[in-house]
Amino acid sequence: MTNVILWRHGQTDYNLGGRVQGRVDIPLNATGQAQAEAGAERLEDYLGSLVAATGPGGGAPAPCQIVSSPLSRARATAQALAVRLAAEVTTHPGLAERDFGMWEGLTAEEIEKGWPDAYAVWRTGHDPQGVEVEPRRAVGQRFSDAVRSLAATTGEGPLIVVAHGSAITQGTTALLGMDASTWFGLRGLDNAHWARLRSSHRDPGWELVDWNAGAAPTALLP
Repeated sequence: MTNVILWRHGQTDYNLGGRVQGRVDIPLNATGQAQAEAGAERLEDYLGSLVAATGPGGGAPAPCQIVSSPLSRARATAQALAVRLAAEVTTHPGLAERDFGMWEGLTAEEIEKGWPDAYAVWRTGHDPQGVEVEPRRAVGQRFSDAVRSLAATTGEGPLIVVAHGSAITQGTTALLGMDASTWFGLRGLDNAHWARLRSSHRDPGWELVDWNAGAAPTALLP
């Protein structure tokens, strides 16, 4: 059984100001760094509980693989956990945030003013046209492909994926066998919160165990 933790980065000034981030390489702000540190502490406890529930080790976190989006806000969040676990952080391009094209750096109000028709489509959850926004299905496919590839090579410990709200939501949707362009059953993760999936021998191959965890260590079932 493979456990995969999908951890969203801490807060940035774009998050705080309600601006679309996408591929813009915005760093964590002071609050985001504090969230990453606090989240790493909680996640370390969570991993210890996971080991205690699923195997030997006396509750100590299992050796794990930490893989981050290439964007600095995710890498800094990943590093907060890596320091605690004495682990290394690698990156994978498939874990980057959704590309929001012409809308990156803008607020919802600015987008609505400049592209009212495309904005109306976006608000329904569907893909706006003519503004170079990466389709939801494509995001889900590349992110889920990256997670499957990484999970296939991870050891006995969990795989920790540090990434972004939209990419994680649509990637998880794809891992659960749903079409990210038409299914909207998951709300976005809060900053520095995480989800856990585990592999399954039944279709679609993954089970969702936790979603938006992080306020406190969660009691885990084996």
